[in-house]
Amino acid sequence: MDAKTGLFYLFALVLLFAAFRVITARNPVHAALYLVLAFFQASALWILLKAEFLAITLVLVYVGAVMVLFLFVVMMLDINMEGVRKGFWKHFPLAASVGALIALEMSAVLMGGFRLSEAPKSAVVAGQAAAQYSNTKEIGKVLYSEYLYPLEIAAVILLVAIIAAIALTLRTRKDSKNTNPADQIRVKRGDRVSLVKIKATQAAPVVAAPEEKT
Repeated sequence: MDAKTGLFYLFALVLLFAAFRVITARNPVHAALYLVLAFFQASALWILLKAEFLAITLVLVYVGAVMVLFLFVVMMLDINMEGVRKGFWKHFPLAASVGALIALEMSAVLMGGFRLSEAPKSAVVAGQAAAQYSNTKEIGKVLYSEYLYPLEIAAVILLVAIIAAIALTLRTRKDSKNTNPADQIRVKRGDRVSLVKIKATQAAPVVAAPEEKT
């Protein structure tokens, strides 16, 4: 077994362990951190497959943006884990069945289409040096030629999702309190603070003595 195969088994084992801990960790922050570890291991596997563009995209997009945002949201929200975990074992058989079905479908697709292939070789032009192969360039060619319309449709869907999220966030709600920044800028000191003159010394109030009962 060479070094590349050993690294593959190492990254794969850590990836499986991290993925298992994502769904079994009781603390949501720990689950998110295990998911970050799983993303790093998947990125390392893509590097072994010489797919550097996909590896760096996974790290920058998912680890650097999505998971960091998710961690901030989880740590800022007060999540009641007892309420979330109610009914977990009740729905576990159905969830396990759906997971097993998805795993079988993915196995059927991967086993049927998986073929061992050699690394792409540089094209040699007569009288010139070998041209350096770039998988990023090849991905760009495929995306903007064969998959141009699906790429544009995905971009439009993401744009609609962003606009919808902004519209839902900025809508007026009766149970939310908001302030107008323009009113805050135009406010003056007299509108917020009122000065009241009080004498430094004041006579003590006269208290009537209680009447004695006979």
